[in-house]
Amino acid sequence: MATFNNLSRYQPYALAALRIIAALLFIEHGTQKLFGFPASQMQGSLPTLMLVAALLEFVGGILLLIGLFTRPVAFILSGQMAVAYFMAHAPSSVFPALNGGDAAILFCFVFLYLVFAGPGAFSVDERRV
Repeated sequence: MATFNNLSRYQPYALAALRIIAALLFIEHGTQKLFGFPASQMQGSLPTLMLVAALLEFVGGILLLIGLFTRPVAFILSGQMAVAYFMAHAPSSVFPALNGGDAAILFCFVFLYLVFAGPGAFSVDERRV
């Protein structure tokens, strides 16, 4: 058990890794909607709600990536993912594995965790304090 107890000194770095990886994945959803990269099946202009979501994903993802305003940004993005799940995924099925909403649920709770845990290491927020 002593081995696992020693791991807690790496907690800020593991938290930073979670924040950075989640942000990179989230940015990709925004770039897909805004710039068609990576290639998407969506063509043409985005409906207003989808455009707002894309901007939140792109700009919010960048802010999380660098760890700037982590807690408020994570709070907003967590709410966005909850709304996205219930508007876009839940109506088609109760089961996330069937309605394609598992990523939205995971992002929602990872971001909610960041609200309480903060940015971890390697963040602009950490340097501002």
